[in-house]
Amino acid sequence: MTTGINFWDGSIWTFVTTLTILLIAMLAAAILRHAFPAIRKLMIPSSVLGGFLILLIGYLYNKLTGHNLFDRSLLETLTYHGLGLGFAAMSLRNLDQQSQEYKGDSFRTSISVVSSYLIQGVAALLITILLSYLMNSFFASGLLLPMGYGQGPGQAYNWGRNYENIYGFTDGTSFGLTVAAMGFIASSIGGIIYLNSLRRKGIVGASAEYQEEKLTAEQIFGKNEIPMADSIDKFTVQLALVFGAYSLAYLTMRGVNSIIETGALGNFGTNTLQPLIWGFNFLFATLFGILVKTVFRLLQRKGVIKRSFTNTFMQNRIAGFMFDIMVVASIAAINLSAFTHAEFVVPLLSICIAGAVLTYLYLRVFCRRIYPGYQHAAFLSLYGMLTGTASTGVILLREVDPGFDTPAANNLVYQQGWSILLGAPMLLLMGVAPQSIGNAFMTIGIMVVLFFVLNFIAFRKKKEKKK
Repeated sequence: MTTGINFWDGSIWTFVTTLTILLIAMLAAAILRHAFPAIRKLMIPSSVLGGFLILLIGYLYNKLTGHNLFDRSLLETLTYHGLGLGFAAMSLRNLDQQSQEYKGDSFRTSISVVSSYLIQGVAALLITILLSYLMNSFFASGLLLPMGYGQGPGQAYNWGRNYENIYGFTDGTSFGLTVAAMGFIASSIGGIIYLNSLRRKGIVGASAEYQEEKLTAEQIFGKNEIPMADSIDKFTVQLALVFGAYSLAYLTMRGVNSIIETGALGNFGTNTLQPLIWGFNFLFATLFGILVKTVFRLLQRKGVIKRSFTNTFMQNRIAGFMFDIMVVASIAAINLSAFTHAEFVVPLLSICIAGAVLTYLYLRVFCRRIYPGYQHAAFLSLYGMLTGTASTGVILLREVDPGFDTPAANNLVYQQGWSILLGAPMLLLMGVAPQSIGNAFMTIGIMVVLFFVLNFIAFRKKKEKKK
């Protein structure tokens, strides 16, 4: 009698077939973008378009067969780990030191990023509290707007699932994922409106979609790096560093979780700290990615290893792959049956529309005042990122700055550290607000104060710079 698994068992192939469908969907979306100018003008990333294609196919498959096309838990797992692995790869890049001239701009960019989170959170939370009285919807669901718009599908999934499992928010996971998907639509619509206004004024010309990308050897190979192919392939080394850093993050989170499970921290541990720890997998991944990079640099400085192991070009490609998988899987994981309930649809549409409009208006004012020399590039990059993802911001940015000649692209990179630091109070409030209506109103008050403090700092520093 044989034991174990058979190679012909369906479970052996589930992961491979799921990943294959996700990748083919993105490939089909890329072909559609190139074949049809009307689709290309929407400026929706291929991963987003591929996700909607799978969502439609999955819906039709379910209606015809009565079965689901995917294991939804596997899609959610890919979304969750895509976020963490992508951030680990980003933290392992060897970035050049930023020039003194632009350091102030990256700090102010982080203020605009966190301030947009705060505007989105305050407006959406007010809306969902009001709707909770009118139609018995979940009062704290508005806080998923800055997670889906500002942070992207990974964080929207993390917190949507936490709200569903801990606070009883029915279809909370799908709500968060749908917010993130709506963010990509908001990014496309807002970006098109802004670009068309610039074209009417003659500020920009035709689309930069097909501008040739020129890469130099220095952009692909860093100084004194390990060879491309040796006893181990260079790309394999990059993957080992990413997964190693992410595993260290997991062990740390597991260690904190073991303390929580002893009950020593009471309800605070299980209701607040535990979802924060596991929801911040991307933050732990970033910290340990930096730690791994620092250790290898130290070993090289001490002469233990002779060459640099990390390669920025390959880490960028790994991060891009992880984020593409995260996006397409997150959209495919949306439960369309939730859209039959008014208490799901009405809050969703209300906060998404309000969030897009307020983010657009705030960034117009901020960029005009803070970046007068490149306000259009700054606006498009920030609006794209703060409704979609960083890649969406870059897509919009290329329309006005195809060669990345302005500091806008660098600002997206260098603002990350400051944004994590300045945004930490709001992220901590994510686990506090849903505990009660009183906590939700307290959260609104704290976010309003943070918004005015941050913008006072940004505009005051700009005045001092001008003087």
